[in-house]
Amino acid sequence: MKLEHITSRDNPALVRLRKLGADASGYRKTGSVWIEGDHLLRAALQRGWRPALVVITEAAMQDAALAALAESAARVLVVPVALFKGLSGLESPAQIGAELTLPATPEIEAGAASIVLDRLQDAGNVGAILRSAAAFGVRQVLALKGTAALWSPKVLRAGQGAHFGLRLIEGLAADDLAALAVPLVATSSHTEHALNRVVLPSPCAWVMGHEGQGVSAELMARCALTVGIPQPGGEESLNVAAAAAICLYESERQRG
Repeated sequence: MKLEHITSRDNPALVRLRKLGADASGYRKTGSVWIEGDHLLRAALQRGWRPALVVITEAAMQDAALAALAESAARVLVVPVALFKGLSGLESPAQIGAELTLPATPEIEAGAASIVLDRLQDAGNVGAILRSAAAFGVRQVLALKGTAALWSPKVLRAGQGAHFGLRLIEGLAADDLAALAVPLVATSSHTEHALNRVVLPSPCAWVMGHEGQGVSAELMARCALTVGIPQPGGEESLNVAAAAAICLYESERQRG
């Protein structure tokens, strides 16, 4: 482990990390992401990821558990709290962060249970869906063009570590989904099939659409099944992340 004490905000590594943290899609150019906080770093390590670089505050280095996390990297930058605040996107900055090198984008796994994100805009929704996918054993997430950047800082925070156990593929067109060998299933308010009364295909690929526009007509036409989520309270629709969690749970329940 190479330990470096940094006191200048103009340090090249810190300048690079500030830019990376401020650009939601910057990872697409650099091939690496900035993660903040010990929870995300622990989640990455538990899944076999190893950080290329860790930044930790001088105060945090006095904490044995945080210092041990820092030692997982080949290079560790120790900085004053004020410098770490400059890297942070949080109102209450963490004491440790890391740069992770992203793997090459995988190919679509044809037979895998999946979730398809059709132009979802809200980073919190996207991260919450990734978290639900991981919780219910759906390991492949396919994001169509127009969806919030999957590895952006806000999606990473909302995902709470789910990213590191998922097969994530983004920038896809609807035609790319032809590589799937599992049926597409979408939710709709205009269907006679209630989620809790229909036999779901297993495995399948759940399609979750844009927060305002829903699933595109082109993608809906590719779906083998549409189902409605019963809402006895009379609301018009559910938040897309809530709908995704319900659908993924029902798939898992029926797999039993």
